[in-house]
Amino acid sequence: MTVVAAYAYRAGARARPLSLDGDGGLDLAPGEVAWIGLFEPAEPELRVLARRFALHPLAVEDALKAHQLPKAEVYDNELFVVAKTAHIAGHDIAYGETHVFLGPQHIVTVRHGSARSHSQLRSQLEAAPRLLAHGGDFILHAVLDFVVDGYAPVVDAMEEEVLAMERHALDAFLTRGEIMRIFQLRGELMRFRRILGPMEEMAARLEHLETPCIDPEVRPYFRDVVDHVRRVSARADGLREVLASVFEVSSLLEQQRQGAITRKLAAWAAILAVPTAIAGIYGMNFDVMPELRWRYGYPAVLAAIVLICLGLWAWFKRSRWL
Repeated sequence: MTVVAAYAYRAGARARPLSLDGDGGLDLAPGEVAWIGLFEPAEPELRVLARRFALHPLAVEDALKAHQLPKAEVYDNELFVVAKTAHIAGHDIAYGETHVFLGPQHIVTVRHGSARSHSQLRSQLEAAPRLLAHGGDFILHAVLDFVVDGYAPVVDAMEEEVLAMERHALDAFLTRGEIMRIFQLRGELMRFRRILGPMEEMAARLEHLETPCIDPEVRPYFRDVVDHVRRVSARADGLREVLASVFEVSSLLEQQRQGAITRKLAAWAAILAVPTAIAGIYGMNFDVMPELRWRYGYPAVLAAIVLICLGLWAWFKRSRWL
């Protein structure tokens, strides 16, 4: 069975367990609200809930396929919400989906690919019966807030990697693998940003959505979800800018280092050109050259080479070329 938990609640307190097996296992008394959590359910299990709670067929199909962007849709007296979950898997961001069916007396959550169970969330809500007494709409807010809170560890992990890469770029040349990782991280952040946008729009719509499924007193709670998504989005945008600056700084430092090496090579080439030029002149096969018959010609030429080279070395040293 893929039913993680199924309970009926009355006045914010757990009343009794529910069962998908047998007749009457999902019957609710007046004033009771059913909260049923499923993880990657099989089609027959979801069809049982669809018949009992009159879930809309299109919403059921979306929950079975689990390839949706965040959205909120109203079907008669039922609200169907899709939220995207995210977690770090290895060095990449892995995504899942949480589908929520909200009706007058039920809330059904269907998780696909999510690494975080709702068990802890359920325990926290059961410990606050005054809030849980609001009904399924407050549970919907809590589930969305739980999903959005899961984005923070993703951004934290990427932030640590980006900062480490930034420190490394100031000390050494980036390797080809590190440059490829920068572009991979930028791609991951772009995909993550494409999830955050629809999540923010969906939460903002729930804040202003007039439907019997959401009590007016609960609507302001969704504003908190919107704020959380915006903060995560701002951090993701900041990381993209840092990655761009890391690449730019690395390129500038590499150009600077290459320029320094080029200046040193040019300076030594200029110094070595002096003896090469003088030796080339005296290597010519001419009979009439005044210095050839001079007694001190050889030491004078050597001294001139040494003095000129030392002068060039001192000048390049003052110019910070050496």
